[in-house]
Amino acid sequence: MSESPIAPSPPAPAPAPAPAPAPAPAAAHTKRRSVAELSHDFRLANGRLARRVRQEQADNELTSGQFSALGAVFRLGPMTLSALSEEERVTPPSMNRTVNALVEAGLVNRAGSAEDGRKVVLTVTDTGMTLVRETRRRRDDWIATRILRLTPEQRQILASATEIMKELANS
Repeated sequence: MSESPIAPSPPAPAPAPAPAPAPAPAAAHTKRRSVAELSHDFRLANGRLARRVRQEQADNELTSGQFSALGAVFRLGPMTLSALSEEERVTPPSMNRTVNALVEAGLVNRAGSAEDGRKVVLTVTDTGMTLVRETRRRRDDWIATRILRLTPEQRQILASATEIMKELANS
């Protein structure tokens, strides 16, 4: 009796290739960057955003330095020229020129200090207050319009980044 030959079993099918990973959304895609590259990119983006926001000003005749000084007196209240110079991190002679322009424009008043007649105190006029409030409203509206275009996830990332930026600014 002859043995019947056993037919070889057919070869196993080749395993299916693993599916390619789905591409990450552009906002979530990150590449490893050096601290120097991140610093550079952050500085450029921050500068571009700051310049763009500064364009939303109620009075385009003021320089950014003049508006910054006006905003500081508005925010901090009556102050001396030297205190404003320190706050804005400029020399007193430079701040004096800035304040002269603000006084000339009717946005800031100079008055003798009630406590020390040798000191001059700076205060914001009603016109200056209106200008600061209107400029802040315009700037906030411009930013809010762009934030509304973000996804909820991007808004959360922006909120976290804002806190980090505050820490960097205060360090």
